[in-house]
Amino acid sequence: MRKGIVLLIVCLSVALVAIIRFAPSSPNTGHAPWRDGFASRTATILFVGDMMFDRTILAMSMEEGGDYLFSCIADYVRGFDLAVGNLEGPITGYPSMSWMTVPGDLGNTTFTFPTSTASLLARSGIDAVSLANNHIFDFGRQGVESTREHLPAAGVRYFGDPLDVRRKSALFDVNGLTVAIAGFNEFLGVDSVSTTVSEIGALRADADFVIVFSHWGEEYVPVVDRQRAAAHAFIEAGADAVIGAHPHVIQESEVYKGKQIYYSLGNFIFDQYWNEGVRKGLVLEAHLKDRSVSFVPRMVSSSRTSGPCLLPTGDNQGEIFDKGL
Repeated sequence: MRKGIVLLIVCLSVALVAIIRFAPSSPNTGHAPWRDGFASRTATILFVGDMMFDRTILAMSMEEGGDYLFSCIADYVRGFDLAVGNLEGPITGYPSMSWMTVPGDLGNTTFTFPTSTASLLARSGIDAVSLANNHIFDFGRQGVESTREHLPAAGVRYFGDPLDVRRKSALFDVNGLTVAIAGFNEFLGVDSVSTTVSEIGALRADADFVIVFSHWGEEYVPVVDRQRAAAHAFIEAGADAVIGAHPHVIQESEVYKGKQIYYSLGNFIFDQYWNEGVRKGLVLEAHLKDRSVSFVPRMVSSSRTSGPCLLPTGDNQGEIFDKGL
């Protein structure tokens, strides 16, 4: 009896060694082990469009308080694991040049945001911002450096730094998922499609998801050819999605090689009200699970007396864009 038990143990041990030795190894995907099936993770990210805190937005915040700008939507924004938007200018201690101006006046499109803007963003649920835009140098290098000081002090991260190639992108740990967001700035001569393609390739080794947040195109018109070419190049380089801003109107979206492209989210906080195209924008919910990401666009609308508010689900974004803008 004892010999039989010993023999059984020996046989089981040999079988276990054989299983371990000859079992196929998991391929080196460059991703965390859970992505090979050991666990399942989910996360939500909210992307919003252009945010500008000068000119009549500054006047509104001075009259009502800064939190008033987000009062209609802050609870919604804070409900996401990560919320990201484009910061359309620098945060500095300089006085505004555009306040009380009208289009055509000197300084009307030269922006600076109060130093309280960083903490306002944090309180309102915005966790990270892109500096990759055409207004970040409005107050020169000093304005960029000031922005880079105030944002982290308030707990807001940034990417798309025009002064530091090491900060063109940022890695975020979102519920155990590593999400890389790369900023692409078509303007100011600080980025190119080829350098962003290279950045995407490098990020793939460390990230579960790579998303490009682009500032590009022409204002108030449909997608132009160079936007489409750049977006396709980013997807071909390995981006999981491409999201755009700058045109101040919602532009079309498309699926390319199975990946989603949103060419322009339009305005989020901006003092453009002359028609529906600029008053309305998209906020984009990204739902991440395992190896997949899906998107839910929601419409927001602003007015001269309020910041962005969510519109009822079902508003047709395709009817908002007006080629006659």
